[in-house]
Amino acid sequence: MPAFPKPKFEFDYDLAAEIKALRDYPKAKPDRRIPDKTPERLLLATWNIANLGLQQRRDNDYKLIAEMLGWFDLIAVQEVNDNLDGLRAIQKLLPKRYRVIFSNSAGNNERMTFVFDSRRVTALEKIGILTIPPSQQPDIRIEGITQEFRGFDRSPFLASFKAGRFTLLLACVHLYFGDDAAKTSIDRRSLEAYAIGRWADLRRKSKNAFTPNIIALGDFNLPKVDPGDPIYKALTRRGLELPPHSTQIGSSILSDSHYDQVAFFPGDVKDNFISAGVFDFDGALFQKLWDPQDKRNTRFYDYMKYFISDHRILWSEFKL
Repeated sequence: MPAFPKPKFEFDYDLAAEIKALRDYPKAKPDRRIPDKTPERLLLATWNIANLGLQQRRDNDYKLIAEMLGWFDLIAVQEVNDNLDGLRAIQKLLPKRYRVIFSNSAGNNERMTFVFDSRRVTALEKIGILTIPPSQQPDIRIEGITQEFRGFDRSPFLASFKAGRFTLLLACVHLYFGDDAAKTSIDRRSLEAYAIGRWADLRRKSKNAFTPNIIALGDFNLPKVDPGDPIYKALTRRGLELPPHSTQIGSSILSDSHYDQVAFFPGDVKDNFISAGVFDFDGALFQKLWDPQDKRNTRFYDYMKYFISDHRILWSEFKL
């Protein structure tokens, strides 16, 4: 994606005060609490960090991002630019036990990435890109959609991990967006969503499956978790389920849409699911920029989406 415009005003924040605000936020809003790491639980998260490596973040911005990433065991990250400078800046700030693996760049020059705590999670052998062979592309069809599926704009990135007794195959996803009001864009996104659900369903049932425990997570550009939403219907058509979020807020800072999701099938993964939530760090950071007299709060949102992100973090907790 093209970078957001850099704010034209200066705002020098106190890093220690902002980190304290992040850590104290759940005290004011207990439903925002992120579970502590324990040996018996896996804390899985997904975060679209806007144009990482493209926007000119500073050291303190990376420190805030690294602070939040460090709360989780395994994180799928979207919008990592082909330029890895942003990812490398974060990696230097995380404890050395954190590792990263990433895909080649695809649509919008984006890489898909996993960041993980190697003391808690082990990367396994299976790694790759989710593609639909041309011979199977005609099978990606939905009633009422006439356009053909010709592959993903940004191919989901597959990686396998061991966490406790679980062997997991994760698909890091960033679906096509286009124009949210255009039928052609929504139809294309729906076809991509169905392609992911169909692939995951076929793969988990295959006698050659590396593991049946498949989780698709990331930015699905899903407006709302609603049976009437076309993206939701396409994604869940083959049995994928989206767990409820305790926070009941969207992951998009600007629209409150439920773009980011974690999806899995009934079975071992679902049976060990505990809870999920959205962490709205925008409720904690940069409060001196928040102007209750300004309904649009342009300065706050421009600053937030450029130096941190326009997406909130979605996390899920599982028993191991």
